[in-house]
Amino acid sequence: MGTLDDPGHGTEHYFTAQPASPSQRRSLRVHLAHREVEVETASGIFSPGRIDLGTEVLLRSVPDPPAVGDLLDLGCGWGPVALTLAMAAPAATVWAVDVNERALDLTRRNAERLGLSNVRAVTPGGVPDNVRFAAIWSNPPIRVGKDALHALLRDWLDRLAPAGEAYLVVQRNLGSDSLHQWLDEQVADGELGVGSVERAASAKGYRVLRVAARR
Repeated sequence: MGTLDDPGHGTEHYFTAQPASPSQRRSLRVHLAHREVEVETASGIFSPGRIDLGTEVLLRSVPDPPAVGDLLDLGCGWGPVALTLAMAAPAATVWAVDVNERALDLTRRNAERLGLSNVRAVTPGGVPDNVRFAAIWSNPPIRVGKDALHALLRDWLDRLAPAGEAYLVVQRNLGSDSLHQWLDEQVADGELGVGSVERAASAKGYRVLRVAARR
């Protein structure tokens, strides 16, 4: 994962809640769920000019999502993962979660543009406590730091439904193997409500980790 597209923004990152930089909006044509679609992006969010390579690897590696239930895109940005989930599973409810208000606004706009009424773009506190996820797909915000990332994953992986699966894409040189080791330790210690972790795919310097809920 990266910081903002413009390195001159100093300490402002894509995980800033309310970016101070001007919202320079643009249209972008991309392929999602076997369709070419036009979406809206803007400065002040993660990867505004394209689908980033990690997300591309994730979307090429995951199986079809469950057709029904609650699905989660954790760290949604402008919405490539959430939009893919919503198009692939129109009867499911897709929760697109981010702390960046500009990213959430773009995800809502893009879902409306594509006629997707099953997307709920919200901050973390906007997901009801009783929701359990049939699937979680995420290109998580590695640059928030190890402790914050581990806390984030503890919170959300514990909300997998009994047969649910999470797919996480992480760049190898940004700690994918150490994250895999940490997840294995959590499983062994019974600290997470998940039963197994494995590497599901590896491509272009990225690892995709599959985390299966404890049955």
